Amino acid sequence: IRKITADAGALFIMNDDVDIAVAVGADGVHVGQDDIPVEMVRELVGPRMMIGLSTHSPAQLESAAAGAADYVGVGPIYKTATKVNVCDPVGLGYLEHAVAVDLIPFVAIGGIKEHNIEAVLQRGAKSVCLVTGIIGADNIRSEAEKMNRLVLDYIREHNDADADGGCNE
Repeated sequence: IRKITADAGALFIMNDDVDIAVAVGADGVHVGQDDIPVEMVRELVGPRMMIGLSTHSPAQLESAAAGAADYVGVGPIYKTATKVNVCDPVGLGYLEHAVAVDLIPFVAIGGIKEHNIEAVLQRGAKSVCLVTGIIGADNIRSEAEKMNRLVLDYIREHNDADADGGCNE
């Protein structure tokens, strides 16, 4: 995967496994609230590797922004079955909070699919993570390209509206 992402000029963020991230030269590692503390991860990976942290509440967001994380995951926005023992959905309210306080870069995650992605984007998310909506598709490449177009078109359309004095609700 590292070779594929490097050849494509794409970032490779390893989920949970700090040792594998270091071993393969990943661009970053993402950990959860119950994994190794971010400060310890920083000691292990050094200053150049990006570190992400899953957050599920305003308090966790504030703590992450004050710590060693470079970005956070905000979610799960909707119910997801990507992992076992995942917490209950935090909903769009927490996403709106993350956008409003603007403490740290974030990616909206959890149960985001084609039918609900616009609601996530409408609330200010500029980066979204989709897993089952893509890997469960018959044609993964086509689905990934379609979802990428949806996000880019939405952002372009609403940035143009803002530039023209339009309303971005």
